[in-house]
This record gives sequence, C-alpha cells and structure tokens, in this order.
Amino acid sequence: MHFPPPAAGLLFLTGSVIAADGGTFDATGSVVQMLLGLGLVIGLLYASLHALRRIGGGNAQGAALLKVRGAAAVGPRERVVLVEVGEKILVLGVSPGRVNTLHTLDTVDLPSSGNNASQLGGKDFQTWLKQTLERRPR
Repeated sequence: MHFPPPAAGLLFLTGSVIAADGGTFDATGSVVQMLLGLGLVIGLLYASLHALRRIGGGNAQGAALLKVRGAAAVGPRERVVLVEVGEKILVLGVSPGRVNTLHTLDTVDLPSSGNNASQLGGKDFQTWLKQTLERRPR
C-alpha cells in the first residue's frame, strides 16, 4: 500500500508510539510530538523570513536609479505614476496586469521634489497632472 508523504509520516509516528508502549496506542504523546514538530517548523520559517528581510532588501544600486516621483488615481484600479529613471521622467499608466508609457519628460521639465510645493503654488501632483492634461493639445 502506497501512502503520500504526510500520511506516511503519521503512520511512522503512530507505529513508533504503539511499538514503544507494548502494543497500545498513546494518542496524547503523538499529538504532543506533532505539535512540537509543527512549532519547530513554523519557528524556523519565521526566523528564515526575518533573516532574509534583514539581509536582502533588494538591489540598492537599482533602487537608486529608479524613483517614484508621484502618483494619482484615475479610476478604481488605475493610476498615473511619475517614475524618474536617470535623467528622464516616465509618465506611466498603471492598471492591473498592464503598464503603459504615456509620456516621457526630461527632469528639467518637472519641478524638483524639494521645491515642488512652492513651484506649483502649494498644489499636489494630482492637481498638477490635471492642469497639464488640460493644457495639452488634442
């Protein structure tokens, strides 16, 4: 008879408990052993995830080259996002499962992030985007 690995493991555990007790089945010992093993596995998974988060963090050089300058929701699941890549700024249309380049700007065409509020008259990115789209020739 062929058992899948979890069932085979349970059969092994119950078989060792029966053999150790002289033919009687001790369910409490088996359950405690299973819970301790499960706790150990979950603890190892949690420790590994924590270590990966501290060590990994992604590519620092790639993160420095790509910076999100702003975003505005244009629908329930759609956004327009400004992404700075080197000396260019990409205006991207983002929807579930799709990203389209709407426009490409130079960094000098967009106010710097430090003076953003003063150059736009205290307005946010969404207002700036709306005004820019209204000024655009059709």
